[in-house]
Amino acid sequence: MRLSLLSLLIFSLLPQAGFAKALTRTIEYKDGDVTLEGFLAVPANLKGKAPGVLVVHEWTGLGPYVKKRAEQLADLGYVAFAADIYGKGVRPATQEEAGKTAGIYKGNRPLLRRRIELALAELRKQKNVDASKVDALGYCFGGTTVLELARAGADVNGVISFHGSLDTLTPDDAKNIRAKVLAFHGAEDPFVPAKDVNAFEDEMRKGNVDWQLVKYAKAVHSFTVPDAGNDPSKGQAYNAEADRRSWESMKLFLKETLGR
Repeated sequence: MRLSLLSLLIFSLLPQAGFAKALTRTIEYKDGDVTLEGFLAVPANLKGKAPGVLVVHEWTGLGPYVKKRAEQLADLGYVAFAADIYGKGVRPATQEEAGKTAGIYKGNRPLLRRRIELALAELRKQKNVDASKVDALGYCFGGTTVLELARAGADVNGVISFHGSLDTLTPDDAKNIRAKVLAFHGAEDPFVPAKDVNAFEDEMRKGNVDWQLVKYAKAVHSFTVPDAGNDPSKGQAYNAEADRRSWESMKLFLKETLGR
């Protein structure tokens, strides 16, 4: 997915937190013989250590959209690491390819969990990161991924899903969740049916999780992604109001869970 001029304009209008432009670099790490290529964004004027935020891409893989989100998080004062779930160079160019690639991991949750756990470990290795204060957030496929990270019992303070799938193959794993959970959901999202939403709520209750589910009226799938277009009838579309509201809610959640 390429960022359009509209995307860049919308991103530029989001409020900043007084930090200079983020310092960014690519980081390679491994899953066995598979090379993964993440993206690190650090506040330019950071002194000492800061909380870390792990960011997970949509089904098109690590690209400009999630990299820009990582930079925005760095502008808020966090060290952000955009994970690479698929592997270096695996960047689906069409929705059909993206669906097939994402399906590999959604159908193999242990593999998905391993890939995100490796990314979490990589974030914690960074010298500027306070390893005791880490959250994880993701968009679409990435939202699914961070929820699986929580279900795996990862030692993170909080996880945030933006318009991600809420289903899981192992709902009993909610008992393993140590993090606070926040899920943003388009109330009209046709790709996340009501039965999945209800099952998620039941799962969180039975797991005694500290959780929130926020639904946005008139929002469908991909409501934070400007390049999703403006036609909700297609099932995915940008919704500026839901984007703004979810971002502001995210900031409050990060302050609560990370203390900054």
